[in-house]
Amino acid sequence: MKQGKLIIFSAPSGAGKTTIVHHLLAKFPELSFSISATTRESRGAETHENDYYFISKEEFLHKVARQEFVEFEEVYNGTFYGTLRSEIERIWNDDKHVIFDIDVEGGLRLKRKYEEDALAIFVQPPSLAVLKERLSGRGTDSPEKLQERFVKAEKELTYADKFDVVLKNYDLATACAEAEELVRSFLQR
Repeated sequence: MKQGKLIIFSAPSGAGKTTIVHHLLAKFPELSFSISATTRESRGAETHENDYYFISKEEFLHKVARQEFVEFEEVYNGTFYGTLRSEIERIWNDDKHVIFDIDVEGGLRLKRKYEEDALAIFVQPPSLAVLKERLSGRGTDSPEKLQERFVKAEKELTYADKFDVVLKNYDLATACAEAEELVRSFLQR
């Protein structure tokens, strides 16, 4: 199996990382999206094997025991997310590079594991107030879940300096253009 590169986009929920990753996937045919596994229920139009691998907590923990994850964590109380080793191998076997849309701690774990073969980008929102507005505007979470996300976002913002690059998403078009340049430069190394 040929090993490709990994491009990791991490940020608090609502910072714009998913939008930026989708933009990059449209621009770079040599990239393929790493689908994370999760124990949470699907939201909106999300589908199994496209947005996430939606699996039971029991199945998730069995995969942990069998060391099938490159990284995993309990992101919210009782809700697990992780990157399956087989997912990275699937993408590399297709001669592509892996792009991730992943939580902050998972992103840092991947960077530590793959070091120079990985570019870790932290997407920084304009402010915590804007982040809260974006999350509330989605209309997908209960007030309790929103509060849990706000608390987690405040903590995650303190991790920005641990990433290779902090990409400021104050204006989406500018952030997408800057992300394109970062990815292009990294893939040419």
